Amino acid sequence: MLSLFSIFYYLLLSVIYILAIPYLIFKSKGSKYKKAIPAKFFLNNNSKFKENGIWFHSCSMGETKAIKPLIENYKHSANISVITNTGFDEALSITSNVRYLPFEIFLPFWINKQKVLVVMEAELWYMLFLFAKKKGAKTFLINARISDKSYKSYKMFSFFYRKIFKNIDKVFAQSDVDKKRLEELGASNVEVIGNIKLAQLPTKKLDLPKPAGLLITAASTHENEEALILNSYKKQQGKLVIVPRHPERFHKVDLLINEYIKNKNISYHRYSLKEDFDSDIILVDKMGILNDIYAISDVVVLGGAFEKIGGHNPIEPAFFSCKIISGKNIFNQKSLFDCIKNYYLIENDELEDYLDNIKNLESAILTKAGSMEPIIKEINKWL
Repeated sequence: MLSLFSIFYYLLLSVIYILAIPYLIFKSKGSKYKKAIPAKFFLNNNSKFKENGIWFHSCSMGETKAIKPLIENYKHSANISVITNTGFDEALSITSNVRYLPFEIFLPFWINKQKVLVVMEAELWYMLFLFAKKKGAKTFLINARISDKSYKSYKMFSFFYRKIFKNIDKVFAQSDVDKKRLEELGASNVEVIGNIKLAQLPTKKLDLPKPAGLLITAASTHENEEALILNSYKKQQGKLVIVPRHPERFHKVDLLINEYIKNKNISYHRYSLKEDFDSDIILVDKMGILNDIYAISDVVVLGGAFEKIGGHNPIEPAFFSCKIISGKNIFNQKSLFDCIKNYYLIENDELEDYLDNIKNLESAILTKAGSMEPIIKEINKWL
């Protein structure tokens, strides 16, 4: 039997879904969403998993990559669901048993019996946990954290999160602060194991040749950040590599750089056309080589924090001993920044001064680690 709350919640989502159908159909015509929207909202080519597997759910590429070492322990019985296109592609590198997680109104019918459900970080979908548990799975939330910025909004809707946590058997939290906050929201059986993104250190795929002089990498940049970086850059600072976060923006950033170098003695090329770092500015319009670039970089200007995106993972550039400069909007990555020392969080208008002063900056150092062993031990109890 479903509770009155579950019935009301389901009906509310159904109304929202019906109202959103025209918009979803329109958005699905774009190349970015032509596979994801039909799969998530219309179950197109998105069949159920086989029963009695070990179901892992993550949002995007970064989260999927982070739990890859965990999934490798259960490769032959692993099912993976994701939210984003990049997450889907990353999951396919692990197993062919990959699905987009359907919209919640489909989950009561789409979910079948699994041995265990392992959900990464903040993917707190009410119907996901409710029906996974009703169908017999043990449910775990891993790498759980509640940032300073999101804490107030979580507290505001604590009545809702309490209902979600009723269907989560165990929570693996990143820190004691996260544990306290999670328990205030109704989580029980919470164990602190650190940040599992530090359980496996970054690796390189390629040994790229390091160019002469300083190499500055602007990594995972977003809208407006490339312009800020270009306007703060001078040729004498070193070579500048720009790696946009989203591939659909490669062309737009290319146009921006071409406009910037007009009437300047600055050379430029796209990496997809010439795979080297001989120019003054290089746009890396190729996915999957950021760690390889970090390995030859002297300085990393980490995107996602000069705009209110929440920042990006500083662990990888820190592992390769880069000097890290970031904006101050790191609210989604604060726990990872806490795991390193020697980084620089600056105001946007300070970037030029910091780039002029590169030689006096200190290289980042990793100081903490996490472990996946407690999660593996817990999963193994139920196999």
